[in-house]
Amino acid sequence: MLDLQKLSTGYSMPLVGFGTYKIRGRDTVYQVIDESLNVGFRSIDTAEVYQNEEDIGYALNSLLPKYNLQREDIFITTKLAPSYNGNLIRIEESVQRSLKALNITYIDLYLIHWPGATRLPENSTNNQILRTKTWDKLVELKKQGLLKSIGVSNYTINHLEDLMQYCQDVPPAVNQVECHPHYRQEELIKYCNEKGIHVQAYSSLGTSSNTNLLKDPTVTLIASRLNVSPARLLLKWALQQNIGIIPKAVKREHIGDNIQLNFTIDKEDMKVLSSLPQHKYCWDPSNVY
Repeated sequence: MLDLQKLSTGYSMPLVGFGTYKIRGRDTVYQVIDESLNVGFRSIDTAEVYQNEEDIGYALNSLLPKYNLQREDIFITTKLAPSYNGNLIRIEESVQRSLKALNITYIDLYLIHWPGATRLPENSTNNQILRTKTWDKLVELKKQGLLKSIGVSNYTINHLEDLMQYCQDVPPAVNQVECHPHYRQEELIKYCNEKGIHVQAYSSLGTSSNTNLLKDPTVTLIASRLNVSPARLLLKWALQQNIGIIPKAVKREHIGDNIQLNFTIDKEDMKVLSSLPQHKYCWDPSNVY
């Protein structure tokens, strides 16, 4: 049984989820969802911009009975595309599209994918106004029961502080951000922990185009000593700090490997991993006003 994280909304989500970024094509999606359910994943992370919601919905509809699972046994996260930030009609349409594509009546966790709007310069003060409008709309949709929990992705402390002033007493339940030993985000994690916002990491293993993290000599050395893969070590590094993870994989052996996390990294090794030089691999939200 995977560990659960109790969110500020009262709902619980698995700390370990299955990421689907860049996983496309009905057959491919079906195969990876099949294997992820088979090895024990019960949380699936997607987004409208990933263009795979419909294929995930198709796979789940077919596969849940195979594993004797009900809809409520699966935690589904999806996200609002940045192009819809602040557009109240488009936000509602986007949520309805995701519900239809995924073939579900509610979304467990709905995130604002990015703090800025696609149509605005990053330094525009209107980004802040649009974030507030977006949040108000999501609170409304949450009250209607379409969204169980709502949160954000790629938000910095500044973005969160702005939002917390105008969040209608419904703070973000989750902040999904890049986080790994090469980019630890310690101040952000401390802030989120103090505010009751669960931190979920993406790119825990780096990116598909950059394997420097997986090949880091310190990572490979500690992993070898613990007799685990570098990927498992990096995922466990986050879990031991109660940071959620959503590892993505297509190969069967990697899907299985990513959930085998029943081991412990000792304090000294955690300290070493948490002192590696810092390098960000993904997009940077810090320039968004």
